[in-house]
Amino acid sequence: MRRACPSRRRRLKIITAGPATNHLQSNDEQIFYLILNALNCLCPDPHTVDCSGRGLTRLPAAIPLDVRRLLLSDNWIPRIPADFLVLYSDLVYLDLRNNSLSRIEPGTLSTSSRLVFLDLGSNNLTEIPKGMFGESRSLIKLRLGNNPYLNMVSEDAFLGLTSLRELELERNALSGLQVGALSQLPSLRVVRLEGNPWVCNCNFANLFAWLVANRHKLPNGVEGMECSLPMDGQRVALSQLSQDSFRECQVSLTLTDFLIIIFSGISVSVAAIMTSFFLASTVHCFQRWSKGVKGDEEENEE
Repeated sequence: MRRACPSRRRRLKIITAGPATNHLQSNDEQIFYLILNALNCLCPDPHTVDCSGRGLTRLPAAIPLDVRRLLLSDNWIPRIPADFLVLYSDLVYLDLRNNSLSRIEPGTLSTSSRLVFLDLGSNNLTEIPKGMFGESRSLIKLRLGNNPYLNMVSEDAFLGLTSLRELELERNALSGLQVGALSQLPSLRVVRLEGNPWVCNCNFANLFAWLVANRHKLPNGVEGMECSLPMDGQRVALSQLSQDSFRECQVSLTLTDFLIIIFSGISVSVAAIMTSFFLASTVHCFQRWSKGVKGDEEENEE
């Protein structure tokens, strides 16, 4: 049954008091009801607003301030205003699945201190940068799967999410993932990573070791997960790999190591060239001196 979502009455009591209070509260509720009704949004209980599948191209402006569950999936919403969650301090459940979000403005989620559930799956996100979620310490479940352009997750993307238990990153465009992004989640119980185009290079070696050690956190273990060989792109099931598959990576060099080697090689080459030039010059001078001495001796004999 469709019903109006009550407004935040504490706010109205600050504005007015006395016999007019109930009248203003009633008017306020009617305004919310009329606007939400025009959007065909549903309010199944006093703290839930369901605007799923309404063809919205932006967030509705008539959301009651005391909303706790906000359902906005299956719309065309392209962005979330940076100050949006500041107004809804009681929000614990936010579903933005299957919209047109390509990025989240910095600081947008930093004020969502009570948020427990967040679904950003099936959008157009391209990266999860550092600090995107602020310190949402109450967040328990985070859905980021089915973002076909999501190819980068910062190592500190989930920093501060100390209560996070479930993380979904399946079916994105990730070819690699730094282990630090997962190891800094002390409460993590379930993680989904299947369906990504992982590349079996040395950067993947650490993630593979983490997956093997934490396979109990993967719903299906490593079964069904694949990675492609860097040389020919051939797909290989992770279940067929072992730590020995990445044995050559144990002696892999860092960028600093490569720079040192290159600089040392250049220095040695320059030194060798200078030494050769010096020796050649010395030999040439000695030969000229020898010829001069020999010529003087011949003149003296004559």
